[in-house]
Amino acid sequence: MGKCRACEAGVIVAVDESNLSEAARIHSISWQQSHRAFCTTEWIDMHSPQRQEAYIRRKIAQGSRFYMLVMEEPVGIVSIAGNVMEDLYVLPDQQNKGFGTMLLRYAMAQCAGIPALWILENNLGAKRLYRRMGFMETGRRQPIAEGIDEIELARA
Repeated sequence: MGKCRACEAGVIVAVDESNLSEAARIHSISWQQSHRAFCTTEWIDMHSPQRQEAYIRRKIAQGSRFYMLVMEEPVGIVSIAGNVMEDLYVLPDQQNKGFGTMLLRYAMAQCAGIPALWILENNLGAKRLYRRMGFMETGRRQPIAEGIDEIELARA
């Protein structure tokens, strides 16, 4: 029996109670990998699937909408709050396959107003993706940790 066409193309679904734990697993694994180079082991380990589930649940209660990209299996998530896109994470072993771009395009279409986002200044891969998709740095920065800032990008 062959694969279904929807599974090959992937579907983006809203995160709710039925798939929240899977979204939290993606968030945890991806966050840990992306922060490993500059965070302590203790801080990395704190970002367990259970902690990230509480984080997602809290953000949904505050009005954020979370979405998950499902190929044959769930591979990535993104959240939107007004015109700000956040929490764009793709599992490390599924990166560089176009899944981040799929989630970003979907999220941009869901934004109220000009799409914007914040990234860690040292996240060069994300910066390349967002620039390729028409985002420019706004000049706004906010400190996150000693020596690391988040920078805002908005769609030009």
